[in-house]
Amino acid sequence: MRFTKIIFSEKSIVLAGIDGQGYALAKSIEKELKSISPLTISLVKVSLDKLAPVQSEVSIDAPVKELKKKCIILIDDVLNTGRTLAYALKPFTTSEVKKIEVAVLVNRSHTLFPIVPTYSGYELATTLTDHVEVKLGKEASVYLR
Repeated sequence: MRFTKIIFSEKSIVLAGIDGQGYALAKSIEKELKSISPLTISLVKVSLDKLAPVQSEVSIDAPVKELKKKCIILIDDVLNTGRTLAYALKPFTTSEVKKIEVAVLVNRSHTLFPIVPTYSGYELATTLTDHVEVKLGKEASVYLR
């Protein structure tokens, strides 16, 4: 993923990783950005029930006032229908953020919600019955099953 566009236009950003693999990916991106950029980076965890996002509370582990006039990059491992990312936007819509962008490791392009990633690692042509598995860590990998 190339974040060069944002690095030149902002002094600080907020990486908001969706709890689970999205948050793990956000931590990896934070580490890499800190090694190559003078940006001030805040890491935030977005928590929601991915299986029942309508019924669950969507929360973040940072005060909303810290997001004011910040560029938010919402991060998840796989973009399938866009449902999880759409519901994960909720905490950011109640504060005066400057901009919200989306980063995903794998974009399957089956969006049912109007979510298009600003940054994506892989674009995979898949069917709706295919399953994409992401493993992060020392032996990072993406599997199509």
